[in-house]
Amino acid sequence: MYLVTMLGNLLIILAVSSDSRLHTPMYLFLSILSLADIGFTSTTVPKMIVNIETHNRVISHMGCLIQLSFLNLFGCLDSVLLTVMAYDRFVAICYPLHYPVIMNPRLCSLLILVSFLISLLDSQLHCLMMSQLTFCRNVEIPHFFCDPPQFLKLSCNDTSADKIFMYFLGAIFGGIPVSGILFSYTRIVSSILRVPSAGGKYKAFSTCGSHLSVVCLFYGTGLGVYLSSTVSHSPGKGAVASVMYAVVVPMLNPFIYSLRNTDIKRALQRLLNRTT
Repeated sequence: MYLVTMLGNLLIILAVSSDSRLHTPMYLFLSILSLADIGFTSTTVPKMIVNIETHNRVISHMGCLIQLSFLNLFGCLDSVLLTVMAYDRFVAICYPLHYPVIMNPRLCSLLILVSFLISLLDSQLHCLMMSQLTFCRNVEIPHFFCDPPQFLKLSCNDTSADKIFMYFLGAIFGGIPVSGILFSYTRIVSSILRVPSAGGKYKAFSTCGSHLSVVCLFYGTGLGVYLSSTVSHSPGKGAVASVMYAVVVPMLNPFIYSLRNTDIKRALQRLLNRTT
């Protein structure tokens, strides 16, 4: 699954970078999303594979903080990029004549930079909060990666304030992107419904179908992880839900975009023909 994830996302990046017809804002954001998916999966899965093969499940406190930091960085970057892509689809459908002017290269570069800086801020705030916790020696984390909620449960000191702060960070860095996506799609649906012909409606909606599928998959599994950790007290069930979120979703994203997008399929075909 890890190799399929790497190969699929690398093919998306190569297809977009090698085909000049895909040098548009939508595909630029898609290639950055693929890069974030590679980073998100690579933060947890290689370490898990090494642990399984060597039967050595030890990780240092510093190593855990580094893993947690990168996990939050790429996870938040995924979330913010999906919001940026929703805004891109909103402009393309609601303001098609002004799209080249609004989504100019300068704005696209600024959106990518801001997305990274927001993700970096979220990552460092989580890392700073977890670094202040104290633990007993030889703590066993009932998970396949260093998860912030598990950190809080295993801490020796009172974590009430930390839990509130973590929920606050989740509401800010998770709630605002979700609100942006909902706002964009509310306007998109409203605009599509005003299109008179059924063919026009289908064509307009097909341009954002892949993105909407990825959004539902990303936030659906994320919500499942949250609910499973809240409702169930079994660490095993939470770990299984996290596998869906951390491994399966990044693996499926390239398939969703390549199978539902004729431009990507053609670019991949040209890329494969060129290599053979």
